[in-house]
Amino acid sequence: MKPGADIEPRGPLAHAAADEAPRRGIRSYVLRQGRTSPAQTRAIETLLPGFGVAYQPEAIDLAALFGRDAPKVLEIGFGMGETTARIAQALPDIDFLGVEVHTPGVGALLRQIEEKSLANVRVVQHDAVEVVRNMIAAGSLAGIHVFFPDPWPKKRHHKRRLIQPPFAALLASRLRPDGYLHLATDWEEYALQMQEVLSAEPLLANTATGFASRPDYRPLTKFEQRGLKLGHGVWDLVFRRR
Repeated sequence: MKPGADIEPRGPLAHAAADEAPRRGIRSYVLRQGRTSPAQTRAIETLLPGFGVAYQPEAIDLAALFGRDAPKVLEIGFGMGETTARIAQALPDIDFLGVEVHTPGVGALLRQIEEKSLANVRVVQHDAVEVVRNMIAAGSLAGIHVFFPDPWPKKRHHKRRLIQPPFAALLASRLRPDGYLHLATDWEEYALQMQEVLSAEPLLANTATGFASRPDYRPLTKFEQRGLKLGHGVWDLVFRRR
C-alpha cells in the first residue's frame, strides 16, 4: 500500500496554494498489522537511528542530511525496499529518500542498506503527502519515483488513489527545472488516469508520446516478472518539470 493524497477540487489558485494542498483527508493506504520479522525489528532498532529521518513540519536540508551536494530523488511508497536498494546501489552518485508507512517494509529496506553498504539512502516512516508538503523544499528534487501505487480498482475507491490533481501539482512544485517524475503501474485503467492527471498539470511535460519505455534504472521485480510471463502489462510514465 502507498501513502496517498486526499481529493480536493482543482481551482485557479492550485499552484499558488501548492504548499497548502492537498490537505490530509481521504488516505490511499490502510495500515494493517503486518508481521514484522525479528530481523526487521532488529534493523529498525539498530539502523533507524542512523538512516531514519524523523518527520518534522518544516523543510529539511537534504544536502546536510546526506553530507554532500548530489542529486536527490524521492521514492514514495517503497514497499519492501527491493527496488530502492537496487537502484541506489547502481547509482551511488545520487541520494535517495524513501517514504513508507509500513513497519515491515521499513525494516526490510534498512536491512538491505546494511547488507549492501548503501550510504546514499535515508528513510522516512510517515505519510508521504505530509512529507512532501512540509519537509521537501520547492525545486529541490532531481526526481520522484512512485512505483506500483495501490490501484484501488473498485470505482467507489478511486477517490483513494494517490495520483490526483492536487498531489500532482505538489509533486511538480518540488522538482527542480528538468527534474523528472516517474510512475509505474500494472493496472492499465489506473495508468490511463495517471497519464490524464499528469498531462493536465501545467508544470509537467510528457517525455514520451503516451507511455514511456521502462528506464534502465528501474529493475524488474519478481512480481513484475511473473506478471509479464502471464501476459500482464506494465505501464511507465516519465514526465519532466518544465
